[in-house]
Amino acid sequence: MLARGGAAPLLIERSEGPHDVVCGAFLGWDALAALGRLGIDATALGARPIGHLRLFAGKRSGEVRLPHAAAGLSRRLLDEALIERASAAGAAIERGVTAQRVEGLKVELRDGAVLQADALFLATGKHELRGLARPRDAAGDDPAVGLRIALAPSPSLSHRLGGMIELHMFDRGYAGLLLQEDGSANLCLSVAASRLAEAGGRPEALIEALAAEAPALAERFGMAGRWIAVAGVPYGWRAAATEAGVFRLGDQAAVIASLAGDGVAIALGSGRAAAEQYLRDGPAGAASYQRAFAARAARPLRIASTLRTLGENPRLAPPLTALFGRIPAAAALLARLTRIGG
Repeated sequence: MLARGGAAPLLIERSEGPHDVVCGAFLGWDALAALGRLGIDATALGARPIGHLRLFAGKRSGEVRLPHAAAGLSRRLLDEALIERASAAGAAIERGVTAQRVEGLKVELRDGAVLQADALFLATGKHELRGLARPRDAAGDDPAVGLRIALAPSPSLSHRLGGMIELHMFDRGYAGLLLQEDGSANLCLSVAASRLAEAGGRPEALIEALAAEAPALAERFGMAGRWIAVAGVPYGWRAAATEAGVFRLGDQAAVIASLAGDGVAIALGSGRAAAEQYLRDGPAGAASYQRAFAARAARPLRIASTLRTLGENPRLAPPLTALFGRIPAAAALLARLTRIGG
C-alpha cells in the first residue's frame, strides 16, 4: 500500500527465503477478505477450507459452525505471496538482512550498516527489537511460550481435520490444530512457562504428559518435524502510544490470545491502517494511528484474554466446552466479538 501510494518503502526481511513461523496458519473470514483486497486469493494458493470449530477439554467435546468460512494456509506460503505482491507494487526488498537495534529513526543492521528513515513500520511479531522493545513485564509473572510443529500428512489426520479447526484445552495451556495446503497438520501450542518447565522444558515430554489430560490431542500426535518456539508472549498487550515516526503493526500493536484466531487479520488490518495514516499525514500520523488501533483492539483483547483464562482452567473449561456444544450461537457471537483485524 505504501508503494502504491508513492512512498518508496524499503522492506528489511530477516529470512532469506520461505520459512515457517510459530503462529498464523489460521485465516479467518476477515483475514481472507483483507487478502482479497490486496489481490491475493488464498484458495488459489491451496488454502484448506475450514467451516467448523471442534473443542476439547478433558472428557468433554463440542463442535460448532464458524460464523463465516475460514481457511488453513502455512505462513511459509502466505508470507511469500505477500512479499511478492509488495515487490510487484514497487517496494524495495532486502532479504537475509537483520535489523539489530533502533535509535530514533536510525536502524542499525547486523552487518554494521545504518539506515536512516523518515518513518519506521515495526513488524517483528512477538520478537523484540532493541530500542523499541515492549515493557519487560508485559508478559506477566508466568509468561506464555508459543510452540509450533508440523505433523506429517496421514489419512487419519485428513479424516479428523477435514474442514475443521480443533482447540484442545488443558491446564495452563491449549493447542490449535488444522490442515495446511500440503496435507500436513499445523500444531500450535500456547503453554505457560511453568507448565513447560514441569516437562523439563521439552515439548515432546509435555505432549506425553498430556496423554491423560488431553487424550484427543495425544492421539493426533504422530510423525512430526522440528519444533520452533517463541518465549514470553505478552497476550493482552497493546501499544496505546508509540515513539515519534514509529508505526507498530501486528503483534507489535496488539497481542490477542491465539485461540481467537485473529492474528493474521490483525497484522493485515494494522498494516492497512498504518499505511493509510502515513499516506495522509506522513510520519506525524504515527501517534494518531496507534491510539486509534489501540482503542479498536481494547474490547476484543479483553474478551479473548477472558476466554484464554477460562480455557486454561481444568475445572471451568469442560462445562464451557459443553455449553458451546449445546448453544452454538454463543461461540459464534464470541468469535465475532474477538475480531480486530480485517
